[in-house]
Amino acid sequence: MNKQNVYAYLEGNCRGRRRSITSQRLEQKLNLSGNAIRKQVNALRREGEPIASSGNGYFYAENAAEVYATIRSLKKMRRGLDAAIEGLEMALARFGEGS
Repeated sequence: MNKQNVYAYLEGNCRGRRRSITSQRLEQKLNLSGNAIRKQVNALRREGEPIASSGNGYFYAENAAEVYATIRSLKKMRRGLDAAIEGLEMALARFGEGS
């Protein structure tokens, strides 16, 4: 199954935050793994498709506010990942340069 199937399902059945679908339910509906769903959603977003998400799951955004909320959430995750990377880089110093 390709990303167009994910797009078609979300666009046709999950318009707007109020109709979001959990990853687990989407996995069941489309017979895909969670990892495959995430990869395909990421690919769709990179192409400019308004695939949004919230604590309730994925959905096809109906307005700019829903897209902005997803952007804010992704930026927050990015800050968390950046902090984790910094911590791991500090941990590298404990191993010394010769390791």
